Amino acid sequence: MTFDFVEEIATPRLALIAITPGSIEAEAAGLDELAKAVSARVPETWPPEHWEPQVLQFLRDRFAADPSDVKWHRYIALREDGGTRSLIGTVGGFRRAENPGECEIGYSVIAEYQHHGYATEAAQAFVRWALSHTSIVDIVAQTFPNLPASIRVMEKCGMTFVGPGYEEGTILYRKLRT
Repeated sequence: MTFDFVEEIATPRLALIAITPGSIEAEAAGLDELAKAVSARVPETWPPEHWEPQVLQFLRDRFAADPSDVKWHRYIALREDGGTRSLIGTVGGFRRAENPGECEIGYSVIAEYQHHGYATEAAQAFVRWALSHTSIVDIVAQTFPNLPASIRVMEKCGMTFVGPGYEEGTILYRKLRT
């Protein structure tokens, strides 16, 4: 099972690769299929925390509704581990239907790669990429108030707290185009 990469965002330590619906099918088929599809080691701890099973169906639905969403929704984060590429997390975003000028981002890194700045590096790169599109006027992200590391990532991306989030129990951070 293979799929085509449609966009790549490079950072000093990561390759962020946008993937197509084929990657969703590879992930659904299991870690071995996902590893073959992304040509990388996939740790047994995959997927990252808060990567709910319904996310795969949500992405399938979004890609089916608008194929141009492929380059927005999901980037896998790969890093070199002593000559071997490892899948360490995800980053991505989507243009909110209620406000197409707003892009909501999300990010997650598996436990063994947390606390090394990878989430911040990936999120900052995605924010820059999203804001390079003139149709995007602001970036938002939601988290739970008991996740200080996630809040710190948002702050390092230049976002500020604005109040309750869109989902029950969450808080919202925003960065306006300057």
